[in-house]
Amino acid sequence: MRLTLLYTGLFAVCGAIVVAVSYTLVAELGAPDRPSAGALAGFVARCRSEPAAQLDKGLAAKCNAAFQQQGAQSQRDITLSHLLQYSLITLAVVIALSAVLGWIISGRALRPVHQITMAARAASDRDLSARVAASGPRDELRELAETFDEMLGRLQAAFEGQQRFIANASHELRTPLAVMRASIDVVLDNPDSTPGDLRGMAAEIRTEVDHAEHLIGALFILARTERGLIARDEVDLATAAEDILDTIAPGDRQVHAALEPAVISGDPMLAERLIANLIDNAVRYNVAAGDVWISTRTVAGRSELSVANTGRLISAADADRIFQPFERLSDRTSQDGFGLGLAIVASIAAIHGGTAAASPREGGGLSVMVTIPSAGVPGQRAGLEPAERSAVPRLG
Repeated sequence: MRLTLLYTGLFAVCGAIVVAVSYTLVAELGAPDRPSAGALAGFVARCRSEPAAQLDKGLAAKCNAAFQQQGAQSQRDITLSHLLQYSLITLAVVIALSAVLGWIISGRALRPVHQITMAARAASDRDLSARVAASGPRDELRELAETFDEMLGRLQAAFEGQQRFIANASHELRTPLAVMRASIDVVLDNPDSTPGDLRGMAAEIRTEVDHAEHLIGALFILARTERGLIARDEVDLATAAEDILDTIAPGDRQVHAALEPAVISGDPMLAERLIANLIDNAVRYNVAAGDVWISTRTVAGRSELSVANTGRLISAADADRIFQPFERLSDRTSQDGFGLGLAIVASIAAIHGGTAAASPREGGGLSVMVTIPSAGVPGQRAGLEPAERSAVPRLG
């Protein structure tokens, strides 16, 4: 309604100006060459009062000219009156037509806005599948509708990921509790339980408590990464990797290190956790007497950390999904991991403004490359942009 009133008002003002200008131009056409209306009327009255026989030739000619001029002026006044009348009628009709067309056009123009409003009302915390799906010419409103659809898509993906994460976390936490309850029930239901049975039950409970504690610690790390970086310090990935390699027990795995300076600006504890998770993953999911390669370097203002290992052949599809929380490959379920190690790696890399990518090795195994802007590089961000947070594994 407001747009229609605006369109109609502007058209009415412009039309009135056109009518006024046209009437003024026509009314003033030839006006400087004509005598005043009063003088002309007085001369015509004098001519009519004198008998035609008494008028000399000169005066008779002037009277004839005055009669013709008065007739022309009368016709001109009638024409101007009709022009004004018809112009006003035409202007009123066109204003009414412009109001109708303005209502139709404004309704069509605002249709995407109404669709966006309906989609926003239809969206809820349980259903984000509503979409605008605007059609028509590609204008600003069409771009707004498509941007709104993309936003709903990202929200839906984040919401579904959050639901899966909560479900998986609940399942993983329920498992050690179920084992502890079963161990306790077995001992309590047996009236002949011995101190050895009690000690065995206590050992099983201790193992499951450690399992739950490690899982809660991993969930805490994921929750901490969602808050972004509170403070930044310069961290050399090469030095951090050396410290971690000094503390691990690789067993029969051979570790090959090629560490060059790679200084980033970030959280030292999270950087160490990133490296530790990658090395632990490479050692844990390996073959007997396998190899682990770790390297750091700085290339074009970006610090790179690469960790690779030997192992079974992995498809590219499996390599793409291992950064999702609780995602484990088929033969990894027998291991004592939670499927959170690489999800934490991706989350830590993301809040440092970097990326984590995995690719299968030709001979078997996996290669993970983490790239983070080096310290002092202009434009390094203190955390995630809102649009990037949907890519980070989320806690409930």
